[in-house]
Amino acid sequence: MKYYVLFGPPGAGKGTQAGAMVDRYHLCHLSTGELLRSEIAAGTELGMQAKALIEAGNLVPDEVVEGMIESKFLNTKNVEGFLLDGFPRTIAQAEALDKLVAKTGESVTACVSLMIPDALIQERIAHRANIEGRADDARPEVVQNRIKTYHAKTEPLIEFYKAAGKYKEIDGVGSIDEVRERIFAEMDRL
Repeated sequence: MKYYVLFGPPGAGKGTQAGAMVDRYHLCHLSTGELLRSEIAAGTELGMQAKALIEAGNLVPDEVVEGMIESKFLNTKNVEGFLLDGFPRTIAQAEALDKLVAKTGESVTACVSLMIPDALIQERIAHRANIEGRADDARPEVVQNRIKTYHAKTEPLIEFYKAAGKYKEIDGVGSIDEVRERIFAEMDRL
């Protein structure tokens, strides 16, 4: 079983590329946002915990998200692996993921990181905001805060995965097809 972490700043193209990665490598795409919504819709115990927290205006704790991910690992059949999108975002979450995967006798295969410069992050998020009508993403100060948060909280994962020899950086600048070919070339080597 393969376990890939899809990584990169907001607007790097993770959502755009995930579907092709899933299709080509027969993976189960685990997007934490979608996972939370489906658990809530299914009325599972973890989903109800998450719903109560969200309705109270609180963040869903790592333990609840980790429980949902572990459940998917245990109950998903007929795939060759998993593509984790949106998790981990912190070192603590990466360490928890290592423990979850170790329960299956495996380890994280690779962190596939789509990297783009900050100026392109701003451009892509503003473009996406216009297309999808996401007013929050249209405000420059909001975009700047997302970039700052990414650099401060999430970017330390690069060193975590580099130290483990699992960090695979992909140049995210170029057409969708060009970036996809770079991703496939890297993943084919794994």
